[in-house]
Amino acid sequence: MANTTVTAPPSTNRRLSGRLGVGSIVFMVVAAAAPLTVVGGSVPIGISIGNGAGYPAMYAVGSVVLFFFAVGFVAMTRYVPNAGAFYTYIGAGLGRLHGLGGSFLALLTYQTIQAAVYGYLGAALGGVVADDLGGPDLPWWVWAGAAIVVVGLLGYRHIDLSSKVLGVLLIAEIGIVLVVDAGVVLSGGGPEGFSTASVTPSGIAAGAPGIGLMFALAGFIGFECTAVFRDESRDPDRTIPRATYASLAIIGVFYTVSAWSVVSAWGDGGSVTEAAADPEGMVVQTARDYVGAVAGDLVQVLLLTSLFACVLSFHNVVNRYVFSMANTGVLPRTLGRSHGRHHSPHVASLLQTGASVVLIAVFAACGLDPVLQVYTWMSGVATLGFILLMLLTCVAVLVFFARNHVDTRLWNTKVAPVVGVLGLAFAAYLTATNFGLLVGGWTVGAVFLVLTVASYLVGPLVGVLNPAADPLAVARFEAELDHPVEVPQQVRPTPVPEDHA
Repeated sequence: MANTTVTAPPSTNRRLSGRLGVGSIVFMVVAAAAPLTVVGGSVPIGISIGNGAGYPAMYAVGSVVLFFFAVGFVAMTRYVPNAGAFYTYIGAGLGRLHGLGGSFLALLTYQTIQAAVYGYLGAALGGVVADDLGGPDLPWWVWAGAAIVVVGLLGYRHIDLSSKVLGVLLIAEIGIVLVVDAGVVLSGGGPEGFSTASVTPSGIAAGAPGIGLMFALAGFIGFECTAVFRDESRDPDRTIPRATYASLAIIGVFYTVSAWSVVSAWGDGGSVTEAAADPEGMVVQTARDYVGAVAGDLVQVLLLTSLFACVLSFHNVVNRYVFSMANTGVLPRTLGRSHGRHHSPHVASLLQTGASVVLIAVFAACGLDPVLQVYTWMSGVATLGFILLMLLTCVAVLVFFARNHVDTRLWNTKVAPVVGVLGLAFAAYLTATNFGLLVGGWTVGAVFLVLTVASYLVGPLVGVLNPAADPLAVARFEAELDHPVEVPQQVRPTPVPEDHA
């Protein structure tokens, strides 16, 4: 996250240009996808409550759907200044009120992702301390609360993990998963050999494929970050599309193969049984069985670091969103205060930390299981929000190019976006109609669906009450945080004072 002090003095620094190639951008996007969090967290859940042994195919299906989305998305990036977040594109294509709706939907999406990860992290950390280290056997919410405090302190003081540390951890994550995949393949699979369920219609359609697709799409959250690096890439008109498609292909193949390896290791029936019985330990045990005890321990440690890095990253993303939205009049201006000493969005961080504490406290009071309920339910809400944001963006692409004839390529501006809209609309339909099954009943499911829709409707309401609220102004302000001299003076918001406490 960039320095968030809004009163930074003029500088001779300019936007980076001509530095990043396809490989560099792909690496950063894959890092944002938190590969071990997906393989160790989402894959067992997708197998357990999704379409069972056919679940690996959902990553391939998701890749295809997102490819059509990406074609129009990438085509629009060159015409939307300071673009990055989905709400920027929604605002540019569908108008100010819809863009504001997208910004609030994004806040809900990223907050629920954090709640999901906190639940899983609490369970995983508690298991390691009690079972492997011989420490106290405390409730999951104690460890989740400890993680919230640590993340909150780092966010308050504007401390992020070093990119070099994240790079090393990412390489280790991918490396250990590939080693486990190789171990399963070289062993000829499990007791039933290699699984074929994910390539047969009956296997793919088994169970609840809608829930399976939902968890598969969750693994792609962050792939759109390629657009953020447009100003910093060499020949962006070529680099950004190539990086986007390469990221999709790499993430899709990696998750498909890894999920298939996990299923093959346990067998079609055994994988469903194991995923339901021990979702947080399934991949760890797979590593121990097919590679060795050391590999299992590495997976366990790297899963914890992956979960922590993931939740810290989203904490900082939401801090930035709230800070920028407050400084442009979308949210109360108090939330836009920056700390005088730490130069951090400390009020936004405190708000977000408090929200996480409340959510975990409610989940604990209700006696929810941290993995099968907290992680599963919150991941479902976040994924639905992610799908809806992409759907709105895809519609915005169609409207934008229909109104502004700046790109006449039929495939990029009409055909692919239309297919993307249809695919994402179907994914949203499957997710929404399976929500009752996901949460064990339509009473709770309806509450989450209403909450998701309501978060979007808050945006237009704010826009009507405050005509000055504009998602494109938020994007310009975010650009000012990174590149203060590049933002035209006439769009600079009046900075909110710093706090020195």
